Amino acid sequence: MAGSPTCAGTTTPGPRADHEIPAYLERLGLPGLADIHVHFLPPRMLEKVWEYFDDAEARYGWPWPIEYRLGEEERLRLARSFGMAAIPALSYPHKPGMAQWLNDWSADLARRVPDVVHCATMYPEPEAGDYVGRALAGGARLFKVHLQVGRFGADDPLLEPGWALLEDAAVPVVVHAGSKPLAGEHTGPEGIRRLLAAHPDLTLVIAHLGMPEYWEFAELAGRFPRVHLDTTMVGTDFTERFAPLPDGFPARLAELSDRVVLGSDFPNIPYPYAHQIEALARLGLGDGWMRQVLWENGARLLGLAR
Repeated sequence: MAGSPTCAGTTTPGPRADHEIPAYLERLGLPGLADIHVHFLPPRMLEKVWEYFDDAEARYGWPWPIEYRLGEEERLRLARSFGMAAIPALSYPHKPGMAQWLNDWSADLARRVPDVVHCATMYPEPEAGDYVGRALAGGARLFKVHLQVGRFGADDPLLEPGWALLEDAAVPVVVHAGSKPLAGEHTGPEGIRRLLAAHPDLTLVIAHLGMPEYWEFAELAGRFPRVHLDTTMVGTDFTERFAPLPDGFPARLAELSDRVVLGSDFPNIPYPYAHQIEALARLGLGDGWMRQVLWENGARLLGLAR
């Protein structure tokens, strides 16, 4: 792993097991976690996602065992036990006609479960602007767009009305745009650069720090004050095998401390949730940086009170 700055201050060792997370947060003086990258999906769709990862060795070249292959109630209980002050329910379509259905399901979940964040998504189709507008009017406060799964470009003209509404509303959008763990025809920074040229005030959260195009997406975060980077899977033992953080990059993360946000990909991860926090602490960027990443930046984006 890349080296870290020597002037970061004290870094409390991260939790090594899930049951250690609350005590770790107490040592940092944090009220909880503001994880911006969590998935809850309709049950049959989630089963399909897990079946996809069951075949990960053929798709990716390495196994991807799902750590939290559990029912909805148990996953909600675990998220709360980790300290999530609000629980995102990110979803994403892979074909036309799915986004509205997912948005309806997500809105219903948020109505049923008060601590779930009302999330929504979009897909390049003529009606995208209409259902994005309805979702925002209904209270959606976090969106997800997945360029690799959806196989579309961030600057697809059919998304233009949706992006304009999201820019005006200043609602954060978690965008999977990096080319790892699996590249797509529209992954990489170029499409995001074109999108930001047209909509520079979008509140974007680049998933996985833009893995493996770390430097390129960090450059965009440096240029555009509303672009953020989420930590999903970054620095873990799992991803360091195929997308390690480059030398010198932790220092860049220290410089972008107000724009780096906790993300996890819970429940679809092949290791305990605590390992993500432990991996971030191993960067040695100091407890102040950890407080910003684990709570302050995400709480700001999600509108959480301390």
